[in-house]
Amino acid sequence: MEGSGGEESEVPPGARLLLSAKAFLSSRQGLLLLAEAGLSFIIFICYIASTAAPFLMVPLLTFLLALCFFFAYSLKLNEKFKAIYWILADFLCGIIAAIIYFAISIAAVSKYSDTASKAAGVFGFIATIVYCIYVYLTFNSLTTYLKQEGSSDAPEPHKSEEDDSDSDSD
Repeated sequence: MEGSGGEESEVPPGARLLLSAKAFLSSRQGLLLLAEAGLSFIIFICYIASTAAPFLMVPLLTFLLALCFFFAYSLKLNEKFKAIYWILADFLCGIIAAIIYFAISIAAVSKYSDTASKAAGVFGFIATIVYCIYVYLTFNSLTTYLKQEGSSDAPEPHKSEEDDSDSDSD
């Protein structure tokens, strides 16, 4: 029961969980995921107040996906569930979201005349930029991950004497 030495190992599991979430929140990936979620929520609110109701589902889904990825990474679910390619799923969701946000932002700004639609379009362009930055960083992580996987899983095939010999020449 001494107060020196082993206090770090005696941190309760709940506090350990909060510390890992705080560490992820201060990372670049965590901040970008929060920016994606925040922008998606703002765009969702703008579309609720506008006449551009057909575009309402995109910001809602991207908001929920950004929150899911944020909680999955902050709770380290990507390390617990290795069967899911988290980086690839995150990369594909980011690309799709950037393309769709760009398209609906152009439509919202050009087709609809109310202020809420224009605001949603402007925030959509900002979200497109944030998603492009996130996709770029995720692509770098994905290539690093694939290089590590390729070097560790694929051993160098070595030739045996039977492979070198010609079987037709007796």
